[in-house]
Amino acid sequence: MIEIKTPGELQAMRAAGLVVAKTLAAVRERAKVGVSTAELDELAEQTIRDAGAVPSFKGYHGFPASICASVNEQIVHGIPSGRQVLADGDLISVDCGAILDGWHGDSAVTLAIGAVSEKDLALSAATEKSMWAGIEAVRAGGRLTDISFAVQTAAEKAGRDNGVEYGMILEYGGHGIGRQMHMDPFLPNVGKPGKGPRLKVGMALAIEPMLTGGGGETVELEDGWTVVTADGSRASHWEHTVAITEDGPWVLTAPEKD
Repeated sequence: MIEIKTPGELQAMRAAGLVVAKTLAAVRERAKVGVSTAELDELAEQTIRDAGAVPSFKGYHGFPASICASVNEQIVHGIPSGRQVLADGDLISVDCGAILDGWHGDSAVTLAIGAVSEKDLALSAATEKSMWAGIEAVRAGGRLTDISFAVQTAAEKAGRDNGVEYGMILEYGGHGIGRQMHMDPFLPNVGKPGKGPRLKVGMALAIEPMLTGGGGETVELEDGWTVVTADGSRASHWEHTVAITEDGPWVLTAPEKD
């Protein structure tokens, strides 16, 4: 069963999504050379709580922080630390979740710190494009893997355009979201179209591609959380929470337009 939300419940999820968007904007502004990932985590938690929300991640299966801060070869689930100080040329993926009135929002961005190489900027851009391609495939009446296929196709095209074969992370992907952060269905970032559950108005999904500049093999570190590339190549992660409406996809974690 995939949870179907009423229009009012999707509005409540949008409110949670706006908290996440505001938090990531604050982290983006603060993420500079010389700042530790622990400082970013402290800022994120304060921003979430100031909005009357609760961090989704803190305490989730024992996770010790309010954001995941994954630097360079770290793909996902990086634990913020005072010892992890951002340096010129770093690439950091920040994943953030918030609970407001019982509803979850979940989003991730990849940030360039200082003077980042063109190769790494292209990697992040390719990942973001893949996410938006997946979002565009969110249509009532479609199938779940239509999203997977769109993500994969966009990533492969970006690789051809950039002359790079990007690594696709298969073990991790998107998911249903609502009253819980991780719900059915699991949404892979690769796959043939036309498979899986049919998409219906009222469903909400987190769409989150992860690409690497090398291979797709991963290793989980001894901390039990941090996932890194097996070959040491850099990684990028982008994510939005998206609702299916009669008018198409509604990005619940997008910032408010001015």
